[in-house]
Amino acid sequence: MFDWFPVLLSLKVAAVSLVIVFFLGVASAFVMHRWHFPGQSILEALFMLPLVLPPVVTGFLLLLLIGKQGPLGYWLHSCFDLQLIFTVYAAILAGVVVAFPLMYQSTKAAFSRVDHRLEDAARTLGASEWRVFFTITLPLAKGGLLSGMVLSFARALGEFGATIMVAGNIPGRTQTLPLAIYFAAEANDLSKAGAYVLLISALTFLLIFGLNRWNKPTGRRASEQGWF
Repeated sequence: MFDWFPVLLSLKVAAVSLVIVFFLGVASAFVMHRWHFPGQSILEALFMLPLVLPPVVTGFLLLLLIGKQGPLGYWLHSCFDLQLIFTVYAAILAGVVVAFPLMYQSTKAAFSRVDHRLEDAARTLGASEWRVFFTITLPLAKGGLLSGMVLSFARALGEFGATIMVAGNIPGRTQTLPLAIYFAAEANDLSKAGAYVLLISALTFLLIFGLNRWNKPTGRRASEQGWF
């Protein structure tokens, strides 16, 4: 029997993760792009680590952090009687951690392509740094930001390894779509697993297809870039 709960939960987890990742990624990319400081390369390597580590390793590290004996988990439990482990919040945290590098990298690359002469011109006309950022930098970097958002959402939607380590597979509570696929296949319910696979594949395909269509140069912009 097809259950919509994992689908809806995955969409909610991916959406909340995207909101958090967007603000963290934009802020981090702006700071790393605009200023240089000692240890910057080490910090950037840490930012990108979840992109290359096996998801299970990332999940294990998160488990050490938010488990009952972990520093964050112990503090939350002792001070606020809160538990992150094996909850939806843990799934969101896993989504944020694995999706953050994609948002960060796309945003930083977009910021590096912004014409700084336009920013300097706005400053000479009396615009504050905040106004330059919101009216010049962000609009010019919107292509990279959108790419990062789409890739981050798709990554959080398909997260498996880190999620199962910190959120577990609790049907009706923490079972996301990738977990539902794995355990349906393990139970030899191939029709159910196949339906979930088709659904998540269609969702991610539409996301990437829409992004490519949006980024494809058309008309005058295409001829200027040598497409014709």
